[in-house]
Amino acid sequence: MKLTIMKASTALTVVFAIFATSLPASDADAASILVKCEKRSNRSKVSVDGNNLVPGTYTAKIISGDNTKRSAPKSSTGDEVEFDFDSDAGDVAEGATRISRNFIQGGKVTGQLINAKGFTVAQTTRTCTVK
Repeated sequence: MKLTIMKASTALTVVFAIFATSLPASDADAASILVKCEKRSNRSKVSVDGNNLVPGTYTAKIISGDNTKRSAPKSSTGDEVEFDFDSDAGDVAEGATRISRNFIQGGKVTGQLINAKGFTVAQTTRTCTVK
């Protein structure tokens, strides 16, 4: 009986050690997101930037009130990825995802970064600047 308990204890110790070493070293290694938004009388503008990401393909999703818009997939550069959403035709022509000029509702936008498997890896809500 004593030998069985020792074997079980040793096995649990090994499992715990493997589990503990597979965890991230700190929260500093966690994915982070920066959302910036600007509302004008004739324009809505949002940027979603990710950092400390596992290299791969991501999409950005923005939500404001009842409005939702998702970007096309984009590959990260190193551990970073950037997305722009805009109602200005010039910025859309330069690669921003088109949103309506009234997209921003209630002065706030939630931005999400979604990996290729469909999991949200980072999310935050920001109050927009009004110009």
